[in-house]
Amino acid sequence: MADIILVLNAGSSSLKFCVFEAQGGDLQLIVHGQVEELYTEPHFIATGIGCDSVTKKWGAGVVLGHEGAIETIGEFLRSQCASHRLIAVGHRVVHGGQGFASPARVTPAVLDALEKLVPLAPLHQPHSLKAIRIFRQHRPDIPQVACFDTAFHRTQTEVEQAYALPPSVTERGVRRYGFHGLSYEYIASVLPQFDGAAAAGRTVVAHLGNGASMCAIVAGKSVASTMGFTAVDGLPMGTRCGSLDPGVILYLLDELKMGARDIEDLIYRKSGLLGVSGVSSDMRALLASDDARAHFALELYAYRISRELGSLAAAMQGIDALVFTAGIGEHAGAIRERVVRRVAWLGAELDPAANEAGGPRISAASSRLPVWVIPTNEELMIARHTCDTLREQR
Repeated sequence: MADIILVLNAGSSSLKFCVFEAQGGDLQLIVHGQVEELYTEPHFIATGIGCDSVTKKWGAGVVLGHEGAIETIGEFLRSQCASHRLIAVGHRVVHGGQGFASPARVTPAVLDALEKLVPLAPLHQPHSLKAIRIFRQHRPDIPQVACFDTAFHRTQTEVEQAYALPPSVTERGVRRYGFHGLSYEYIASVLPQFDGAAAAGRTVVAHLGNGASMCAIVAGKSVASTMGFTAVDGLPMGTRCGSLDPGVILYLLDELKMGARDIEDLIYRKSGLLGVSGVSSDMRALLASDDARAHFALELYAYRISRELGSLAAAMQGIDALVFTAGIGEHAGAIRERVVRRVAWLGAELDPAANEAGGPRISAASSRLPVWVIPTNEELMIARHTCDTLREQR
Protein backbone atom coordinates (compact mmCIF):
# COMPACT_ATOMS: atom_id res chain seq x y z
CA MET A 1 0.00 0.00 0.00
CA ALA A 2 1.52 3.32 -1.11
CA ASP A 3 1.69 6.29 1.26
CA ILE A 4 0.12 9.63 0.38
CA ILE A 5 0.45 13.20 1.66
CA LEU A 6 -2.59 15.51 1.55
CA VAL A 7 -1.88 19.22 1.07
CA LEU A 8 -4.62 21.71 2.02
CA ASN A 9 -4.81 25.44 1.24
CA ALA A 10 -7.84 26.98 2.95
CA GLY A 11 -9.29 30.32 1.88
CA SER A 12 -12.30 32.22 3.15
CA SER A 13 -14.67 30.55 0.68
CA SER A 14 -12.59 27.80 -0.90
CA LEU A 15 -10.47 24.80 -0.02
CA LYS A 16 -7.80 23.65 -2.47
CA PHE A 17 -6.10 20.29 -2.15
CA CYS A 18 -3.38 18.16 -3.69
CA VAL A 19 -2.46 14.54 -3.05
CA PHE A 20 1.12 13.37 -3.44
CA GLU A 21 2.25 9.77 -3.45
CA ALA A 22 5.39 9.35 -1.36
CA GLN A 23 7.67 6.62 -2.66
CA GLY A 24 11.07 6.61 -1.03
CA GLY A 25 12.37 10.15 -1.36
CA ASP A 26 10.14 11.03 -4.31
CA LEU A 27 6.80 12.84 -4.32
CA GLN A 28 4.44 12.32 -7.23
CA LEU A 29 1.24 14.36 -7.68
CA ILE A 30 -1.66 11.96 -8.23
CA VAL A 31 -4.73 14.19 -7.83
CA HIS A 32 -5.62 17.82 -7.19
CA GLY A 33 -8.81 19.84 -6.90
CA GLN A 34 -10.82 22.31 -4.90
CA VAL A 35 -14.16 23.03 -3.31
CA GLU A 36 -15.29 26.60 -4.05
CA GLU A 37 -18.04 28.98 -2.93
CA LEU A 38 -18.37 27.07 0.34
CA TYR A 39 -21.06 29.35 1.77
CA THR A 40 -23.09 30.27 -1.33
CA GLU A 41 -23.17 27.77 -4.20
CA PRO A 42 -20.65 25.01 -3.45
CA HIS A 43 -19.04 23.01 -6.20
CA PHE A 44 -16.27 20.42 -6.16
CA ILE A 45 -13.84 19.44 -8.88
CA ALA A 46 -10.94 17.01 -8.73
CA THR A 47 -8.59 15.88 -11.45
CA GLY A 48 -6.41 12.80 -11.24
CA ILE A 49 -3.23 12.56 -13.25
CA GLY A 50 -4.23 10.69 -16.41
CA CYS A 51 -7.88 10.46 -15.28
CA ASP A 52 -11.10 12.28 -16.06
CA SER A 53 -12.25 15.06 -13.76
CA VAL A 54 -14.79 14.41 -11.02
CA THR A 55 -17.32 17.17 -10.31
CA LYS A 56 -20.11 17.75 -7.85
CA LYS A 57 -22.50 20.69 -7.38
CA TRP A 58 -24.82 21.43 -4.48
CA GLY A 59 -26.82 24.34 -5.90
CA ALA A 60 -27.55 27.86 -4.71
CA GLY A 61 -28.24 28.51 -1.05
CA VAL A 62 -26.40 25.46 0.26
CA VAL A 63 -23.92 26.20 3.05
CA LEU A 64 -21.22 23.55 2.88
CA GLY A 65 -18.58 25.36 4.93
CA HIS A 66 -15.05 24.24 5.59
CA GLU A 67 -16.16 21.18 7.56
CA GLY A 68 -18.35 19.98 4.70
CA ALA A 69 -15.54 20.65 2.24
CA ILE A 70 -13.11 18.51 4.26
CA GLU A 71 -15.71 15.75 4.49
CA THR A 72 -16.18 15.92 0.71
CA ILE A 73 -12.45 15.67 0.09
CA GLY A 74 -12.24 12.79 2.56
CA GLU A 75 -15.02 10.88 0.80
CA PHE A 76 -13.32 11.45 -2.53
CA LEU A 77 -9.98 10.16 -1.25
CA ARG A 78 -11.59 7.07 0.28
CA SER A 79 -13.18 6.21 -3.06
CA GLN A 80 -10.37 7.18 -5.41
CA CYS A 81 -7.31 6.40 -3.28
CA ALA A 82 -8.50 3.27 -1.49
CA SER A 83 -5.22 1.51 -2.24
CA HIS A 84 -3.24 4.29 -0.57
CA ARG A 85 -2.55 5.13 3.08
CA LEU A 86 -2.79 8.74 4.25
CA ILE A 87 0.24 9.41 6.46
CA ALA A 88 0.11 13.21 6.96
CA VAL A 89 -1.56 16.49 6.04
CA GLY A 90 0.40 19.62 5.17
CA HIS A 91 -1.25 23.04 5.44
CA ARG A 92 -0.38 26.37 3.96
CA VAL A 93 -0.51 28.85 6.85
CA VAL A 94 -0.01 32.47 5.86
CA HIS A 95 1.53 33.80 9.07
CA GLY A 96 4.15 32.21 11.30
CA GLY A 97 5.11 35.45 13.05
CA GLN A 98 8.54 35.74 14.63
CA GLY A 99 8.34 32.36 16.32
CA PHE A 100 8.18 30.02 13.31
CA ALA A 101 11.14 30.11 10.95
CA SER A 102 10.45 26.59 9.66
CA PRO A 103 7.50 24.20 9.30
CA ALA A 104 6.00 22.88 12.53
CA ARG A 105 4.14 19.72 13.41
CA VAL A 106 0.77 20.78 14.79
CA THR A 107 0.28 20.38 18.52
CA PRO A 108 -2.15 22.14 20.88
CA ALA A 109 0.67 24.54 21.82
CA VAL A 110 1.43 25.32 18.18
CA LEU A 111 -2.25 25.93 17.47
CA ASP A 112 -2.49 28.32 20.41
CA ALA A 113 0.59 30.21 19.20
CA LEU A 114 -0.83 30.51 15.68
CA GLU A 115 -4.17 31.67 17.03
CA LYS A 116 -2.41 34.62 18.65
CA LEU A 117 -1.19 35.68 15.20
CA VAL A 118 -4.72 36.11 13.81
CA PRO A 119 -4.62 39.93 14.37
CA LEU A 120 -1.59 40.04 12.04
CA ALA A 121 -3.45 38.25 9.22
CA PRO A 122 -7.18 38.43 9.99
CA LEU A 123 -8.29 37.73 6.42
CA HIS A 124 -6.16 34.59 6.01
CA GLN A 125 -5.04 32.98 9.27
CA PRO A 126 -8.46 31.96 10.68
CA HIS A 127 -9.31 29.80 7.68
CA SER A 128 -6.07 27.80 7.80
CA LEU A 129 -6.53 27.21 11.52
CA LYS A 130 -10.16 26.21 11.02
CA ALA A 131 -9.11 23.53 8.51
CA ILE A 132 -6.45 22.23 10.90
CA ARG A 133 -8.89 22.03 13.80
CA ILE A 134 -11.58 20.29 11.73
CA PHE A 135 -9.15 17.69 10.43
CA ARG A 136 -7.72 17.22 13.91
CA GLN A 137 -11.23 16.55 15.22
CA HIS A 138 -12.04 13.96 12.56
CA ARG A 139 -8.63 12.28 12.27
CA PRO A 140 -6.56 12.94 15.41
CA ASP A 141 -4.34 9.99 14.45
CA ILE A 142 -3.01 11.74 11.31
CA PRO A 143 -0.04 14.09 11.83
CA GLN A 144 -0.51 17.62 10.51
CA VAL A 145 2.26 20.04 9.55
CA ALA A 146 1.89 23.83 9.28
CA CYS A 147 4.00 25.41 6.52
CA PHE A 148 4.35 29.18 6.68
CA ASP A 149 4.38 31.80 3.94
CA THR A 150 6.45 34.05 6.20
CA ALA A 151 9.15 31.54 7.19
CA PHE A 152 11.36 31.95 4.11
CA HIS A 153 11.80 35.65 4.92
CA ARG A 154 13.03 35.06 8.48
CA THR A 155 16.60 35.14 7.11
CA GLN A 156 16.26 38.91 6.70
CA THR A 157 18.23 41.04 9.15
CA GLU A 158 16.61 43.19 11.82
CA VAL A 159 17.25 46.29 9.71
CA GLU A 160 15.60 44.69 6.69
CA GLN A 161 12.50 43.85 8.75
CA ALA A 162 12.19 47.08 10.71
CA TYR A 163 9.72 49.97 10.48
CA ALA A 164 10.72 53.39 11.78
CA LEU A 165 8.25 53.24 14.66
CA PRO A 166 8.73 53.38 18.44
CA PRO A 167 9.48 50.13 20.31
CA SER A 168 6.09 50.39 22.03
CA VAL A 169 4.63 49.53 18.61
CA THR A 170 7.29 47.32 17.02
CA GLU A 171 7.62 45.12 20.11
CA ARG A 172 4.02 44.04 19.55
CA GLY A 173 5.12 42.38 16.31
CA VAL A 174 4.74 45.28 13.88
CA ARG A 175 7.51 44.62 11.38
CA ARG A 176 8.06 43.52 7.80
CA TYR A 177 7.27 39.83 7.49
CA GLY A 178 6.95 39.22 3.75
CA PHE A 179 4.68 36.59 2.23
CA HIS A 180 4.54 34.11 -0.71
CA GLY A 181 7.54 32.49 0.97
CA LEU A 182 6.61 28.95 -0.07
CA SER A 183 6.64 30.05 -3.71
CA TYR A 184 9.99 31.82 -3.35
CA GLU A 185 11.47 28.85 -1.53
CA TYR A 186 10.42 26.55 -4.35
CA ILE A 187 11.93 28.82 -7.00
CA ALA A 188 15.17 29.07 -5.01
CA SER A 189 15.27 25.26 -4.80
CA VAL A 190 14.98 24.73 -8.57
CA LEU A 191 16.86 27.81 -9.83
CA PRO A 192 20.21 25.93 -9.93
CA GLN A 193 18.72 23.73 -12.66
CA PHE A 194 18.18 26.81 -14.82
CA ASP A 195 20.93 29.27 -13.90
CA GLY A 196 23.65 28.20 -11.49
CA ALA A 197 25.25 31.65 -11.37
CA ALA A 198 21.95 33.30 -10.48
CA ALA A 199 21.21 30.68 -7.82
CA ALA A 200 24.55 31.42 -6.16
CA GLY A 201 24.17 35.17 -6.72
CA ARG A 202 21.50 37.87 -6.63
CA THR A 203 18.03 37.18 -8.06
CA VAL A 204 14.73 39.01 -7.99
CA VAL A 205 11.70 36.74 -8.23
CA ALA A 206 8.38 38.30 -9.25
CA HIS A 207 5.44 36.23 -7.96
CA LEU A 208 2.65 37.73 -10.03
CA GLY A 209 -0.80 36.29 -9.45
CA ASN A 210 -4.05 37.67 -8.10
CA GLY A 211 -1.87 38.35 -5.08
CA ALA A 212 1.50 39.71 -6.16
CA SER A 213 4.86 40.40 -4.59
CA MET A 214 8.57 40.38 -5.36
CA CYS A 215 11.52 39.06 -3.41
CA ALA A 216 15.26 39.71 -3.46
CA ILE A 217 17.12 36.42 -2.98
CA VAL A 218 20.88 36.18 -2.42
CA ALA A 219 22.40 32.70 -2.59
CA GLY A 220 19.00 31.14 -1.92
CA LYS A 221 18.06 33.36 1.05
CA SER A 222 15.52 36.18 1.25
CA VAL A 223 16.96 39.62 1.94
CA ALA A 224 14.01 41.86 1.01
CA SER A 225 10.37 41.61 -0.09
CA THR A 226 7.79 44.04 -1.38
CA MET A 227 5.19 42.75 1.08
CA GLY A 228 5.66 43.86 4.67
CA PHE A 229 3.42 43.68 7.73
CA THR A 230 0.44 42.46 5.70
CA ALA A 231 -0.28 40.89 2.33
CA VAL A 232 -1.80 44.16 1.07
CA ASP A 233 1.59 45.91 0.86
CA GLY A 234 3.88 46.35 -2.14
CA LEU A 235 2.65 45.82 -5.70
CA PRO A 236 -0.88 46.56 -6.93
CA MET A 237 -2.73 43.22 -7.15
CA GLY A 238 -6.00 41.92 -8.49
CA THR A 239 -8.11 43.73 -5.90
CA ARG A 240 -5.49 44.97 -3.39
CA CYS A 241 -3.98 48.44 -3.61
CA GLY A 242 -0.39 47.66 -2.66
CA SER A 243 1.83 50.32 -1.06
CA LEU A 244 -0.13 53.32 0.15
CA ASP A 245 0.89 56.52 1.92
CA PRO A 246 -0.39 56.09 5.51
CA GLY A 247 -1.73 59.60 5.21
CA VAL A 248 -4.31 58.30 2.72
CA ILE A 249 -5.78 56.14 5.49
CA LEU A 250 -6.03 59.21 7.75
CA TYR A 251 -7.72 61.11 4.92
CA LEU A 252 -10.25 58.32 4.45
CA LEU A 253 -10.99 58.35 8.17
CA ASP A 254 -11.20 62.13 8.61
CA GLU A 255 -12.56 63.45 5.33
CA LEU A 256 -14.60 60.56 3.92
CA LYS A 257 -15.70 59.36 7.38
CA MET A 258 -14.93 55.75 6.50
CA GLY A 259 -14.73 53.15 9.25
CA ALA A 260 -11.94 50.63 9.68
CA ARG A 261 -13.92 47.80 8.06
CA ASP A 262 -14.89 50.03 5.11
CA ILE A 263 -11.23 50.89 4.57
CA GLU A 264 -10.31 47.23 4.85
CA ASP A 265 -12.86 46.41 2.17
CA LEU A 266 -11.52 49.19 -0.05
CA ILE A 267 -7.82 48.32 0.12
CA TYR A 268 -8.27 44.52 0.01
CA ARG A 269 -11.24 43.99 -2.30
CA LYS A 270 -12.01 47.11 -4.33
CA SER A 271 -8.62 48.47 -5.35
CA GLY A 272 -5.70 47.17 -7.42
CA LEU A 273 -6.36 46.23 -11.03
CA LEU A 274 -10.11 46.09 -10.41
CA GLY A 275 -10.30 49.48 -8.76
CA VAL A 276 -8.08 51.28 -11.26
CA SER A 277 -9.59 49.72 -14.38
CA GLY A 278 -13.23 49.51 -13.33
CA VAL A 279 -13.29 46.50 -15.66
CA SER A 280 -11.94 43.41 -13.93
CA SER A 281 -9.32 42.02 -11.58
CA ASP A 282 -8.58 39.30 -14.15
CA MET A 283 -5.43 40.01 -16.15
CA ARG A 284 -6.79 38.15 -19.18
CA ALA A 285 -9.84 40.41 -19.32
CA LEU A 286 -7.71 43.54 -18.99
CA LEU A 287 -5.32 42.48 -21.74
CA ALA A 288 -8.28 41.80 -24.04
CA SER A 289 -10.04 45.08 -23.20
CA ASP A 290 -10.04 48.24 -25.35
CA ASP A 291 -11.03 50.36 -22.35
CA ALA A 292 -8.58 53.21 -21.69
CA ARG A 293 -8.75 52.60 -17.94
CA ALA A 294 -7.82 48.94 -18.43
CA HIS A 295 -4.79 50.05 -20.44
CA PHE A 296 -3.86 52.52 -17.69
CA ALA A 297 -4.15 49.78 -15.03
CA LEU A 298 -1.73 47.60 -17.02
CA GLU A 299 0.77 50.43 -17.41
CA LEU A 300 0.57 51.22 -13.69
CA TYR A 301 1.08 47.55 -12.86
CA ALA A 302 4.18 47.25 -15.05
CA TYR A 303 5.54 50.57 -13.77
CA ARG A 304 5.23 49.52 -10.14
CA ILE A 305 6.90 46.16 -10.82
CA SER A 306 9.82 47.87 -12.56
CA ARG A 307 10.12 50.45 -9.79
CA GLU A 308 10.18 47.77 -7.08
CA LEU A 309 12.73 45.83 -9.12
CA GLY A 310 15.10 48.79 -8.87
CA SER A 311 14.56 48.94 -5.11
CA LEU A 312 15.23 45.22 -4.64
CA ALA A 313 18.34 45.39 -6.82
CA ALA A 314 19.58 48.19 -4.57
CA ALA A 315 18.91 46.03 -1.50
CA MET A 316 21.16 43.34 -3.01
CA GLN A 317 23.69 45.87 -4.36
CA GLY A 318 23.21 44.44 -7.82
CA ILE A 319 21.23 41.85 -9.72
CA ASP A 320 22.21 38.70 -11.61
CA ALA A 321 18.80 37.44 -12.82
CA LEU A 322 15.08 38.16 -12.93
CA VAL A 323 12.51 35.37 -12.61
CA PHE A 324 8.78 35.60 -13.36
CA THR A 325 6.46 33.08 -11.71
CA ALA A 326 2.81 32.44 -10.64
CA GLY A 327 -0.29 32.82 -12.82
CA ILE A 328 0.39 36.19 -14.45
CA GLY A 329 4.15 35.83 -14.35
CA GLU A 330 4.01 32.45 -16.07
CA HIS A 331 1.27 33.14 -18.63
CA ALA A 332 1.03 36.87 -19.43
CA GLY A 333 3.76 37.49 -21.99
CA ALA A 334 2.50 41.01 -22.59
CA ILE A 335 3.14 41.94 -18.94
CA ARG A 336 6.60 40.40 -19.01
CA GLU A 337 7.36 42.41 -22.14
CA ARG A 338 6.24 45.66 -20.52
CA VAL A 339 8.37 45.03 -17.45
CA VAL A 340 11.50 43.97 -19.32
CA ARG A 341 11.22 47.02 -21.58
CA ARG A 342 11.12 49.26 -18.51
CA VAL A 343 14.23 47.69 -16.97
CA ALA A 344 16.43 47.81 -20.07
CA TRP A 345 18.71 50.08 -18.02
CA LEU A 346 19.63 46.99 -15.97
CA GLY A 347 20.78 45.25 -19.14
CA ALA A 348 17.56 43.28 -19.75
CA GLU A 349 16.77 42.54 -23.39
CA LEU A 350 13.81 40.39 -24.40
CA ASP A 351 13.74 37.56 -26.91
CA PRO A 352 10.20 38.06 -28.33
CA ALA A 353 9.88 34.52 -29.66
CA ALA A 354 11.02 32.96 -26.39
CA ASN A 355 8.67 35.24 -24.46
CA GLU A 356 5.77 34.24 -26.68
CA ALA A 357 6.65 30.57 -26.08
CA GLY A 358 6.76 31.12 -22.34
CA GLY A 359 10.45 30.46 -21.79
CA PRO A 360 12.05 29.15 -19.71
CA ARG A 361 14.68 31.75 -20.68
CA ILE A 362 13.03 34.77 -22.32
CA SER A 363 16.00 37.13 -22.51
CA ALA A 364 18.01 37.54 -25.70
CA ALA A 365 21.44 35.95 -25.99
CA SER A 366 22.93 39.47 -25.88
CA SER A 367 21.03 40.42 -22.69
CA ARG A 368 23.33 41.26 -19.78
CA LEU A 369 20.54 40.34 -17.38
CA PRO A 370 19.15 36.81 -17.73
CA VAL A 371 15.35 36.74 -17.51
CA TRP A 372 13.50 33.51 -16.79
CA VAL A 373 9.97 32.13 -16.52
CA ILE A 374 9.87 29.32 -13.94
CA PRO A 375 6.55 27.78 -12.83
CA THR A 376 6.10 27.76 -9.07
CA ASN A 377 4.82 24.82 -7.04
CA GLU A 378 3.85 25.80 -3.51
CA GLU A 379 1.94 22.55 -2.98
CA LEU A 380 4.99 20.42 -3.72
CA MET A 381 7.00 22.59 -1.33
CA ILE A 382 4.43 21.95 1.41
CA ALA A 383 4.50 18.20 0.70
CA ARG A 384 8.30 18.21 0.92
CA HIS A 385 8.22 20.08 4.21
CA THR A 386 5.61 17.70 5.57
CA CYS A 387 7.70 14.65 4.73
CA ASP A 388 10.87 16.23 6.11
CA THR A 389 9.17 17.28 9.35
CA LEU A 390 7.80 13.78 9.96
CA ARG A 391 11.18 12.25 9.19
CA GLU A 392 13.00 14.59 11.57
CA GLN A 393 10.61 13.85 14.43
CA ARG A 394 10.60 10.08 14.18
